[in-house]
Amino acid sequence: MPRNQEVIRQWKLVHALEAARHGAAIDDLARDLEVTTRTIRRDLAALQEAGFPLYDERDEQGRTRWRLDGHALQHLDTGFTLGELCALYLGRHVLETAAGTPFGKDLAMAFERIEKMLSPRMRAFLDQMPAVLTSKTGPRAAVDGERSGAAAQLLEAALHHRVARMRYHSVSSAREKDYVVHPQRLAFAQGELYLLAFVPEYRDTRTFALSRVTSVSLDKQTFTPRDEPDDGVFANSLGVHTGPTAPVEVRFDASVAPHVRARIWHPSQRLAETGDGGVTLSMEVCHDWALRSWILSWGPLAHVVSPASLAQEIRDDHTAASTRYSTPHL
Repeated sequence: MPRNQEVIRQWKLVHALEAARHGAAIDDLARDLEVTTRTIRRDLAALQEAGFPLYDERDEQGRTRWRLDGHALQHLDTGFTLGELCALYLGRHVLETAAGTPFGKDLAMAFERIEKMLSPRMRAFLDQMPAVLTSKTGPRAAVDGERSGAAAQLLEAALHHRVARMRYHSVSSAREKDYVVHPQRLAFAQGELYLLAFVPEYRDTRTFALSRVTSVSLDKQTFTPRDEPDDGVFANSLGVHTGPTAPVEVRFDASVAPHVRARIWHPSQRLAETGDGGVTLSMEVCHDWALRSWILSWGPLAHVVSPASLAQEIRDDHTAASTRYSTPHL
């Protein structure tokens, strides 16, 4: 049996023992995990060797039942069960995406403490898990120490409702501009940390990428937080934009229909079969670049049914791309 399957099975065994208030018999564990009793005995020995506090005892019927000592870490006063500590230790690979944010250093220190709570043998066992349970962080913005400091200041401004003065490099205008903003929240999405802030000059809430903030200073002046609906960060967009929603209907060819059906692209989505094996997806989302980019990523396998204005934009994008590829480059 591949080592990966063995590690996963042993992790399931830890959870089964932790959930069994009165312990679990080897026969029952073997049945639940669909393996032989010999395999369970070998796994129990491996977990004990890894430092998990397992022990066996006989019940009133004389059966041997195995337990995971849930009190083994009580002297640490963590408030976590052993399984929860192990899960947090494993979760560091996902939370590492927050590196470079104001929380990056604190997260690193927290995981150092968790590592000290687990024995070296137990950590060695858990370190095998990323080989079978991992995540891809994808592209993310490069954030240096100066940007991280700006994020910390903006976080303080949002917490204490302080007016902030910010210099920001705008990609659309290709220049730096000074803003006075009322920071509302920081949001981590698609590998980037974003600031959502009300801009009095525009009387609107805008989104700023932290990687393009060049300087921040906080005023003594405070502001009254705006009473806005909390429907989730960037809830109306397929990307990291804010704005009103509008209906969109996209028809997909049969060759990609299974992939479209397999995911929830947006909570508002509705699917309808086309009769030729294809599928039509309807949503209420922002008509922003994130939506256009998503539609274009399907190439000729997606066709915007409505609205006509969006269909024209996609058509123009395809035409421009075709022209670029057909033009010889010297």
